[in-house]
Amino acid sequence: MVDPQVAEESEFPPRDDAHPWDGADPFDVGPFLEAPGLEDQTEPLPSESKSRRKHVKRGGIVSFLVELPVLILVALVVAVLIKTFFVQAFFIPSGSMIPTLIVDDRVMVNKLSYTFGEPERGSIIVFDSPFAAASDDESFISSAWTAVKESLGIQTALVPDDLIKRVMALPGETIEIHDNTVFIDGEAVDEPYLSPGVIMQDFGPQTIPDDMVFVMGDNRSSSHDSRKFGAIPQDSIVGRAFVLLWPFDRFGSL
Repeated sequence: MVDPQVAEESEFPPRDDAHPWDGADPFDVGPFLEAPGLEDQTEPLPSESKSRRKHVKRGGIVSFLVELPVLILVALVVAVLIKTFFVQAFFIPSGSMIPTLIVDDRVMVNKLSYTFGEPERGSIIVFDSPFAAASDDESFISSAWTAVKESLGIQTALVPDDLIKRVMALPGETIEIHDNTVFIDGEAVDEPYLSPGVIMQDFGPQTIPDDMVFVMGDNRSSSHDSRKFGAIPQDSIVGRAFVLLWPFDRFGSL
């Protein structure tokens, strides 16, 4: 007679998918310690770690030195573009704009001011001097180097290449000076920026042609302006001086 216990076990043969850890002692950590790959997860020796950091550091310095010329070139190109099309710093070489601006002041000039707009009376502008001779013999390299120096503030435009004055009369207006006062179309102009006791010689009347403006320096007794060389073309305007940048104790908008 077959033992029922044995018969019951024989009806269920061992499974092929049985896990090798079935029935193992749950507190036996031996299989885990022998798991493949764990023996490779060791901490590097202190000397190895220090050597690796030095290698990475040297690689970073070399990479920076290789990229530095490119970064400098990009920075110069950006500076030239900004100077050419957007803003540029100018220094004041004469006393024609005293007391508003004095010698060696630095101003920022917005070159986009009149790209989409028109000059306004009272604005301080930088423009090409009517006495500046056009130079066609400057090489491209020389011109580019000049632009770089101007962008970095090493060199800025000087008279007679550029002048800075205040807009007084606009196209179609008639300007006249008498009794030490400027009149536009017969009405006196309020000029609080002038020094007390300023003296102006009589002038005009003169009507401003289309596409031109009449400019004057604030130092009326010592300014070579439109009273001498006439109204200037609007397309000769470089831009509008919008801020007094230097010295810092006189920093402010213009």
